Amino acid sequence: MKPFRERNPIPIGIVGLTVLGLVLLAAFTIQDLPIVGGGTTYTALFSEAGGLVPGDEVRVAGVKVGRVTGVSLEDSDVVVSFQVGNAWIGDRSAAAIEIKTLLGQKYLAVDPVGDAPLDPRQPIPRSRTQAPYDVIQAFSGLAATVGDINTDQLAQSFQTLSNALRGAPQDVRGALSGLSRLSTTISARDAALTALLANTRSVTQVLADRDAEVRKLISDGNLLLAEVRIREQAIDTLLRNTQALAVQLRGLVNDNNAQLKPALDALDGVLTVLARNQANLSHGMALLAPFVRLFTNTLGNGRWFDTYIVDLLPPALGTPVPPAPGAGTPVPPAPGAGTPGGGG
Repeated sequence: MKPFRERNPIPIGIVGLTVLGLVLLAAFTIQDLPIVGGGTTYTALFSEAGGLVPGDEVRVAGVKVGRVTGVSLEDSDVVVSFQVGNAWIGDRSAAAIEIKTLLGQKYLAVDPVGDAPLDPRQPIPRSRTQAPYDVIQAFSGLAATVGDINTDQLAQSFQTLSNALRGAPQDVRGALSGLSRLSTTISARDAALTALLANTRSVTQVLADRDAEVRKLISDGNLLLAEVRIREQAIDTLLRNTQALAVQLRGLVNDNNAQLKPALDALDGVLTVLARNQANLSHGMALLAPFVRLFTNTLGNGRWFDTYIVDLLPPALGTPVPPAPGAGTPVPPAPGAGTPGGGG
């Protein structure tokens, strides 16, 4: 058999790149694989999407069992595709789009009813599905409806009805009178109510648009709390180790007290002597500096040094000066005259 290193590297490279591409494709689409992916794919027909988007949760009895894979429109039906893993779905199952958060996030709730498993090729019909009523649409519709109401005519209608039933029993007249005052109050606050409902619609719309940011903020808050908890454990461990170190140091000092006390006493005495002679040491170092400088100059000639010693010998032992020519008595050397000398 031909060794691997002696084969043509081009086919080997092509096969390797192909295998690497297949591995990357499987890594990115692992949720869609039939065996290791998200499970079996089912479909359900709804009258409207109700804010459901791909990636939302699929729950059975409140437990997450899958995710929504697609939302599309076919004729007048909204087709919702979802994957379910490790959960039984019956042939008479019902599905409903439920509200997960007040900010408008939804999830798909499945009620697994039936005696036989549901065929993935058969969608859950609209008769067994239910779409939610959107809170944002409700506020928007309320604001538009209130804006279209003629509050003056409404107040006049209640007033006319109250006058027509003036001869009715006391309880009925009291109720109608209250309705009349209520309509009058609503009419007087018409502009304020319209502005309030318009602002409510704006706030709910902003919250719905910022749903992803709010969820990320909550998720980051959870991460921050987890990190704080980890830091708390680290600080607790540090404090406990510090306490253990203090106990060990206390035991070390107690065990070596007999040896440490004489050493500390001797060190204290040395420090006392140094402090007492600090002025003398400073003065000695100041006087030593000129000597060191001159001695360095003396030794600057290389392998020898020159020096001159004054009055090394007494004047009486000095060499007499020879008399000048024609002089009579030799003249003794003058007092204080020295003898030059050298060393090498």
